[in-house]
Amino acid sequence: MRLPKTATEEEVLHSITEVNENSSVHGLIVQLPLDSIHKINTEKVTNAVAPEKDVDGLTSINAGRLSRGDLGDCFIPCTPNGCMDAKRFLQTHQPGKWSISYTKLNLQMPVPSDIVISRSCVPKPIDRMAREVGLLSDEVELYGKTKAKVQLSIIKRLKSQPDGKYVVVTGITPTPLGEGKSTTTIGLVQALGAHMKLNVFACVRQPSQGPTFGIKGGAAGGGYSQVIPMEEFNLHLTGDIHAITAANNLVAAAIDARMFHEATQSDKALYNRLVPLSAGQRKFSPIQINRLKKLGIDKTDPSALTEDEITRFARLDIDPSSVTWQRVLDTNDRFLRRITIGQAPTEKGYTREAQFDITVASEIMAVLALTSSLEDMRERLAKMVVATSRGGQPITTEDLGVSGALTVLMRDAIKPNLMQTLEGTPVFVHAGPFANIAHGNSSILADKIALKLVGPEGFVVTEAGFGADIGMEKFFNIKCRYSGLRPHVVVLVATVRALKMHGGGPTVTAGMPLPKEYVEELCISSFPSCRADTEAELDLVCRMAKAAGAFDAVRCSHWAEGGAGAVNLGLAVQRACEAPSDFQFLYDLDIPIADKIRIIAQKIYGADDIELLPEAKHKVELYTKQGFGHLPICMAKTHLSLSHEADKKGVPSGFVLPIRDIRASVGAGFLFPLVGTMPTIPGLPTRPCFYDIDLDPETEQVNGLF
Repeated sequence: MRLPKTATEEEVLHSITEVNENSSVHGLIVQLPLDSIHKINTEKVTNAVAPEKDVDGLTSINAGRLSRGDLGDCFIPCTPNGCMDAKRFLQTHQPGKWSISYTKLNLQMPVPSDIVISRSCVPKPIDRMAREVGLLSDEVELYGKTKAKVQLSIIKRLKSQPDGKYVVVTGITPTPLGEGKSTTTIGLVQALGAHMKLNVFACVRQPSQGPTFGIKGGAAGGGYSQVIPMEEFNLHLTGDIHAITAANNLVAAAIDARMFHEATQSDKALYNRLVPLSAGQRKFSPIQINRLKKLGIDKTDPSALTEDEITRFARLDIDPSSVTWQRVLDTNDRFLRRITIGQAPTEKGYTREAQFDITVASEIMAVLALTSSLEDMRERLAKMVVATSRGGQPITTEDLGVSGALTVLMRDAIKPNLMQTLEGTPVFVHAGPFANIAHGNSSILADKIALKLVGPEGFVVTEAGFGADIGMEKFFNIKCRYSGLRPHVVVLVATVRALKMHGGGPTVTAGMPLPKEYVEELCISSFPSCRADTEAELDLVCRMAKAAGAFDAVRCSHWAEGGAGAVNLGLAVQRACEAPSDFQFLYDLDIPIADKIRIIAQKIYGADDIELLPEAKHKVELYTKQGFGHLPICMAKTHLSLSHEADKKGVPSGFVLPIRDIRASVGAGFLFPLVGTMPTIPGLPTRPCFYDIDLDPETEQVNGLF
């Protein structure tokens, strides 16, 4: 690598770092003296060379080893000798195998709270974690000591690297308490990495702050299988959710402002303000050129438009009753489920009813999770439909002129966030779409980058939200369609508690003690009662799972034992990855909308048929006419039952699934039929979690989290 004489010290050091981090280069010599026209500290440059690649043996570390007589552990300062001895690197280097250190757990019984466990383990500096998994320094943006963002440029660098094995974790129909999918995901990657010494990445969603301060708590896993630091994971992380909030609300503001200005101005006045005079002339912005092309107007001179073209360009003519875009915030607030906006005198009586959703329910969050590149995200954000014109045409963010600004707000959020587990295995935390009205899976980008980093012998474990009927079905038929990835294995989490509830046990309520049916053994009456799942209950579940067709059924204790408690699961996953797979989508995209919904209802939920209510029938006709009939289906229904009724447990049958409405997330790329009624912004309970949360002003430690 020949540098010009004009190279500065910083440029020389940067070039050395590039070679240090390039695993295809085994030895490095810096030719001295340097002939740069700038002043360069020779010792600083020499010591920048990685000791294990220091062919000249001039770094302080190698010189110290030599003086100690450690001839087998350093390069001797003789170029020929150094070149010959570079073979030592090849002898110790295993291609594709990470050189990673794992953190040893100090297990305690009884198992302490999640936050106590999280703080008992000191995380590795995140830049060290990045180096261990093969990331270059230029590909990592540090956010403090324990989290970082990863540049998308790594996809191009690792393009030729074969992918690793792809594993998705889902669950049986859950109880309101959750069934441990996140904990199983983290326990499995700790087993595969820290105990089986395989390259492995976890890819999980970023949790909403709504449940964190509400009632459910965080989503970092639990016990000795969690992502750390737990506070960072569950709170602001790197600000992705805040970016989505800002972008979403910019769209909402643009919609109402546009309707107001169109209602209070003439066509000419509107046009003159949309294309203002600047330095004596009018000029279309690039986004306005796009709108002209959409309208079939092939002109770039603002003065050349006819009166009819001016009207068509300037007036979106949004039907206020058709607006589907809502404002968002990442807080549980039931009083924002229905509001009236525009009540100030300055809005001249142009009021309308609206609502707030929680931020993770925004279509922009779903776009983030399903995008494949910055360019693709720009296109998806531009295609988002926010309303319909009075003439029946879909109105997009591109029509509003705001799609470019949205991309700017989201330019950092698109980069996956790097964190780690308790045992020092890497985790990507990225995107967090709702699993009922959206597809409930972490990002495609995180999965793709992780699959390249682990290499062909490694594993990527991702999690699908809620139960198999929602998160997993959407993982297969939406996420896998857009990613082009195919899972090797599905891990289905089944708990004795959920099986008891769906087998006829009483309802469980978050925050309340479990009824005795859940703490006493029920499957074999001769066994004494106990407070945990018994051997007989667990054996019965494993036998029945295998009888039902599971590749294997494995008992796990990762909550109490960390990765060591999931080694058998890791071995089963490894074996299952070698078994033949016949992955198929549930439905073809080109069949009618109603047929796609019917297939999901019958084959996944066990319904006899579907019933399209009047509004749903209207939307089928509208979306088919608007050209959206080819999109996949993202069912919006309760996660507490296979049916549309939350209290119908087990495997309901003989029911017809009512579809009350259908909405379009065109930018994200799916239609979502509404089955029943679901709040899109949760409310706070009588005693929220925030009662317990506080900050110690001396230590700056967050107290009261879980």
